[in-house]
Order: sequence, then structure tokens, then C-alpha cells
Amino acid sequence: MLRFLLTLLLISQTALANSTNDNPWFEIRKQRISQLLPLAMQKAQIDAWLILCRENNNDPLAIHIGCENAGKTAVFAFYFDNNKFESLAFSPIGEATALAEANIVNKVIPVPRTDSAIDLAAAMVKQQNFESIAVNISENNAQADGLSYMQHKKLSQALGPKLAKRLVYSDELVYQWLAIKLPQEVEIMRQAAELTARWQLEAYANVIVGETTDADVAAFLKQKMAEAGVTDAWASDQNPNVNSGTDRGHSHATNRIIQAGDVIQTDFGIRVHDTWVTDIQRFAYVLKSGETKPPSDILRYWEGAKNGREAAFKAMKPGVKGIEVDAAQRAIMASNGSLPVMWSTGHPVGYVAHDTGPNLGGSKSPSLRPAAQRVLQEGMTFAFDGFYSWLLSDGSPKTISVEEMVVITQNGAEYLIPPQQDLVLIPSGDKK
Repeated sequence: MLRFLLTLLLISQTALANSTNDNPWFEIRKQRISQLLPLAMQKAQIDAWLILCRENNNDPLAIHIGCENAGKTAVFAFYFDNNKFESLAFSPIGEATALAEANIVNKVIPVPRTDSAIDLAAAMVKQQNFESIAVNISENNAQADGLSYMQHKKLSQALGPKLAKRLVYSDELVYQWLAIKLPQEVEIMRQAAELTARWQLEAYANVIVGETTDADVAAFLKQKMAEAGVTDAWASDQNPNVNSGTDRGHSHATNRIIQAGDVIQTDFGIRVHDTWVTDIQRFAYVLKSGETKPPSDILRYWEGAKNGREAAFKAMKPGVKGIEVDAAQRAIMASNGSLPVMWSTGHPVGYVAHDTGPNLGGSKSPSLRPAAQRVLQEGMTFAFDGFYSWLLSDGSPKTISVEEMVVITQNGAEYLIPPQQDLVLIPSGDKK
């Protein structure tokens, strides 16, 4: 009953609106800062982390630390002082009062309009004499690459040559922090995943074979999103990707008319509370005249994909590398006669569809997937696929990819919602 009530709350437009009053993110991020950030800094061996925020084109992590409303330049500092975790913000005076009332950081120092938040932050750093000072520069992670060229130049000048040499990339710190989700976050993602999958089934139930197009199915899902007040998990012109023809990867749904004998893929994700995203795929088969079940070859492909999914699922445990999960699935694909696919078995999902964390791939191209060498940890969340690929009669490839979402627990992976076990069957010529 509790889960039912929570789901009803989730699907109401008021509960999913992005207002401060309804959004659980603002309390959850305080817990993430106080509980998870110190651990992440310790793992990354960072003494201090400086995030410089600005109006327009802000740092990608601004919403994660509370400087999303910065007008003039603001500097947030997270650091250890005699082994005690501290948080401090140098905020433009116009936003300082509201920021202090939000109680995100321990102390807010208002910065007069004639002064520089960067200079004040640099003075604090000089006084503390930190050994390692992380800033948001990254070659591999867009979420950790928010410091602009001019901000870096001004900060380095304010710190002086000695301390400027102690600036380090925040990659590892951001990785350790963002990759782990609190239990409350996992529960929100679980409810959102239920909604994502349910809407896909409703969309299939409204297909009229010979009339409905892939774009019509996508439009149905877009309407559901609008009614519930949720937004896209990734680029709006590519979500949802409905594909009744050959493989197209992440792309827009076309005006192809759904026909008897089609295998239909819907790759769909929603963003709830303007923060957490889902990534779920559901597959359907359109029965031909006289069929009551899919033909044997389609059933074999489907079972092969599920077997690959199960192999990957069983491999996902704390301490296992992402590349090992990918290898477990590909071994099943090879034994089942599947064609190889270019895509990784899975990826982290949470704040973006392809989030920070280990990549579940790389077993066919290790040099291209450094994140696949990272190990899974408790509290990480993933979207992952069971693959089977074959050639259609025209020689073009078609893939079933059975995508589900999981959280890593101390005992292994746990599905956020029950995985799809059977193809959705759409009777030819019937409106369901």
C-alpha cells in the first residue's frame, strides 16, 4: 500500500513539479554534502575543493552544492581543518542572505559588489595552506569540467605561483562523490522507473498496426510526460527513441509505420524533480495474421538477450570491474550465436543518463573505456542491457537489448523494478 501511495504521489503533477516546496533534492543534497562528500575527498586524497560559480553557463555541479543562483562570481569551498570537514561560501551580497537561510554550507561570507569572491577565497586558502586543492577541470568527465579558462587564470593569479601549483583536477573526487547514491535517491529512481516502464506498456497498447508510426508512439510518451510534469532524461529530440525498423542507436523516432512482424524497441527515460533520470527499454512483437506467439527465431533471439542480461546481472557485485560485467555478457552472446554489438553492456545512471561511475564495457576495446577498469561499489546505480543481434532479410542489423536499471548492494545487483520477461505482443490489425 505504501508503494502504491508513493507512486500516486510521483505521478501527480504537483509532486513532480520542480518547485522548492515539493522537491526532495534540496534536503537530499545537504545529506550528500555532509555524509558522502567528506568520504569522497578522503578517497581522492583532496584537502580542499573550490567550485567557482557564475551567472549563465554555470558549473555543471552548481546544483549539487547550492550555487545554482549565483549572479556575480561565487566561490564554494569544502575542506578539512584539523581533520574536521568544513564548508564555506563566498557569495555575492545579493544572494548571500538567501543562501545562508538555505543552510547548505556551514558559513556564508557576503561579498560586497566592489570586492572579488576569488580574492577572498584565495586569502582563505593561503591561510589554511592546503597541500592539494581540487578545481573542476577534467579531460574525461563533463560533470567535473566546469571551471572556465578565465576563472582558472584569475584563481591562479590570486593564489600566487606556489599555491597555484597545488591545484589538481577534481576528476577523482567528483567520481567518488557522484557515483554513489543515497538510499532515498535510489527509492525515487525506483518509483520513476516504474512509471517509465508503465507508460511504455500503455503506448504499445495503443498501437494500431498499419497506422501507428514510431513517431506516434513517441508522441504518446511525450504527452504522458507533459501531463505528469516530468522532463526528458536526455536530449529531447532523441527521447523516446522508438524503433520498429533497423538499428538506429540514440536517434529521433521516424514516421515509419508499424507493421506485422516488427520487433519494436522503445528506449525511454524521464527526469523527475529536475534531478534524477531513468533509462528503460521495453520490446514488443507485432503478431502476423494467424500468429498467437512470436516465431521461433524471434523467441530464440529474445531468450538469448535475456540470458545475456542474466549473466551481466549475476556478475555485478561490489569489487567487480565494469569490464568483467561486459565480458560475462559477451561470452553468452557468442555462445548463443549473436552478432557482436558496438555498445557497452551498461552505464551508470542517476543525475544524467550516462552518469559518473564505472562503464560496463570495454572487453572488446579496453583502450577506449578507461572507466571500465573501475570497480562497482555499493550504492551505485546502472542501466544495462542484455543483447542479441541478428540480420534482417535486407541484411541490416536488428538488436534486442532488454535494458533495465539496478542498484548495487553488498550482496550484488538488485533490480529497481521487475525486469521484462516476455515480449509485449501486439495483435495485427487490432487496437488494444
